Order: sequence, then C-alpha cells, then structure tokens
Amino acid sequence: MSEDERLGWINGAEELPLIRQCALAEVSRATVYRRIGNTGEDDRAQDLLLCRLIDEEYTNRPFYGSRRMVVFLRGQGHVVNRKRVQRLMREIGLAGMAPGPATSIKHPKHKVYPYLLRGVAVTRPNQVWSTDVTYIRLARGFAYLVAVIDWYSRKVLSWRISNSMDASFCVDCLEDALREHGKPDVFNSDQGSQFTSHAFTDVLKREGIAISMDGRGRALDNIFVERLWRSVKHEDVYLKGYINMAELMIGLAHYFSYYNEERPHQSLSYQTPHAVYTSGKGGGAKIVDKFGGARGESPAPLRCTGDSPRAEPGQRCSAACAVMDTA
Repeated sequence: MSEDERLGWINGAEELPLIRQCALAEVSRATVYRRIGNTGEDDRAQDLLLCRLIDEEYTNRPFYGSRRMVVFLRGQGHVVNRKRVQRLMREIGLAGMAPGPATSIKHPKHKVYPYLLRGVAVTRPNQVWSTDVTYIRLARGFAYLVAVIDWYSRKVLSWRISNSMDASFCVDCLEDALREHGKPDVFNSDQGSQFTSHAFTDVLKREGIAISMDGRGRALDNIFVERLWRSVKHEDVYLKGYINMAELMIGLAHYFSYYNEERPHQSLSYQTPHAVYTSGKGGGAKIVDKFGGARGESPAPLRCTGDSPRAEPGQRCSAACAVMDTA
C-alpha cells in the first residue's frame, strides 16, 4: 500500500493521538504535519483561537464539559478531539459544573476545608468574602484574573492579573483586600490549588478567619463571583479586545471602578455595590437548599451524595432547580 493511501488514514479529529496514528500507519509525523499545515507556530495560534471560543461558550454555559465543548467547536468548523479540548480547558482553568472523572484535581498534600455557607444568611458587609480565578483572553495570548468580592454588597474589594496560575498573585490580592477593608468572618473559595496552598490559607489563619471551600460539582456555592466574571467579560473584555497585559490592567481598573461605584445592580435594588458596602443597607445573600425536605428536616443537598438517604451514587440535582435568595 502506498504512503499516500496510508496518509489518508490519519484524522486529526480522532480520539487516538496523532503520534499513535502515525505509528500505526507507518508514516512520518513530519510528513503529516506538513500536509495539514500543523507547524508549532500554527498550533499555538489555533490553540489561542480555540481558547477564546471555549471561554466565550463557557461563560454562557458553565455546565459544559469537554464532551459538549467538542461538539460546539466542531459545529463552528474546527477539527478537534476531546483530548485537545481537555488540555485547553485545563490550561485556562475551566471545568464543567457536572461531576466527572478528573474535572478538578486537588493538590494531594493540601487540606480541603468544608463548605460553611449552606443556608447562612449574610446580613452585613465583611461577613463573607469569596474569591475565584478566571481566564481572560488577549489578542496574542491570555491572562488570569483573580478577585475578592464581598457577598453582602457584591463589591470587588481587590483584584490582580497574572500570566500564570500560581498562588502568589492570589495571596497578593488577598493581602490587599485585608489591608484596605479589614477582614471577614468567613472566606470562601473553590478547591483550586492556589486557594488550598499553605501560602494562601496561612494568611487566613493568621487573621483568625474561618475558611470555607466549595463542594465539587456544586454550581451555586460561589455564585456571586461567577456572576462577576460574566459581567466582566460581556461588559468589558469581549467588547474591548485587549492586546496585552498593560492594556488589560488599565481597562480592568476603569471597569471595576465603574462596577463598584456607578453600575446599578438589580439584586441591590439598583444601588451600587460601593453604596451598599458603605451604608450596610440594601444588600444580603443566602444560598438555600429546597429539594423536597419537610419542615424540620435537614435540607436536601444540591448534589446527591452517599450521605443522603435518598441518594443515588454519581447523580446530582440540576443546577437550574436550585433556589437562591439574594434579597
């Protein structure tokens, strides 16, 4: 059989890695790369394009995992397999809300703290703060954004950007918030290694702050930061198309000033976060479980687990069914 015929077997959309396909077909990888124009530089440009598409779709549909994202990208005309999409989603720090194999990998030596805010009424500023990291696309690359937000007022207390996902810029953001705004009773985050690191949790312990962490697959545990990311991206990042980190820094400084001091929030009766944070009136938050429990019973969890007598292992309730009181 000729080499041309064997080259016809190679398909970049297959789940089987390209290197393995080349070995089975007994053809040179260099020949395959030349034929499909897949040079290292082209690869990176294509990866950046795919990351932008993934980020936009995930912002609109955060319940999408890698399988659905593959379907979406193929629908946009891109030849991708699931392995590539998983790699890109890991690179930009995204994972679908539905639980599944290896969607969130915790650091094996870091302690994970329990979630403390289920059913807790947030009635004043500085009662609960939370944080998260999100991916921000640039014209020639990407950056990561971390922010600390006050749950009662939705005010962004501090933020930082970085070109890597290490813990240092998260710690710097936390220290700045503590320095400028005092300290909360409870600090909530997800289970990402940046927030479970000793560098981060030691700051909270030093200040005597109770540490709370989202449960895996619980879509609403950190809902206020997720809503912030949606606003930042749709109202600023996607519209401005920042070129580099310097532009992004200036642009986000303007946006967060607007977000805190000028943008009216429906959940705050159209007051601004800064006004509510300063006055201590008109805000509040509460994450509530309401899945059929009778009065006097413990509320059912958002995600069914082995701890629930009605649980079916591996199943969870739809995030769309969750009830949240933000008044």
